[in-house]
Amino acid sequence: MSNLHRYRLFVSHAWRYSERYERMINFLDASPRFIYANHSVPEDRAFDRMSVAELKEQLREQIRPVEVVIIIGGMYVAHSDWIQFEIDYAELLGKPILGIRPRGAQVMPAAVTQAADEIVNWNTDSIVNAIRRLA
Repeated sequence: MSNLHRYRLFVSHAWRYSERYERMINFLDASPRFIYANHSVPEDRAFDRMSVAELKEQLREQIRPVEVVIIIGGMYVAHSDWIQFEIDYAELLGKPILGIRPRGAQVMPAAVTQAADEIVNWNTDSIVNAIRRLA
């Protein structure tokens, strides 16, 4: 039996756009011979009643152990402060950043383009192959 690598991932997301996050997780779950640990906190375990400082520390704890930080470009514009915090922290730790171009989008936010080690289109094979290259 082959020994598959288990990738540790953080998928940046915003609850207003949880359907994109869920689709991303479904892509990863459906990929054959791809095992990963999701270090992102899903909506049903969101941090209620936390101060900004506490929330930032929780995000740091989620990002610290991962091999790749995934940023879905379409979420950046509406949630740039939090996503920029995640990008900045990933860069501080030297974590590779994978930018995902939203389906049908021609343009990615400049902050994501500048930070990303690689940008791929919204499809399972592109995403999984990029994670394997970056990890």
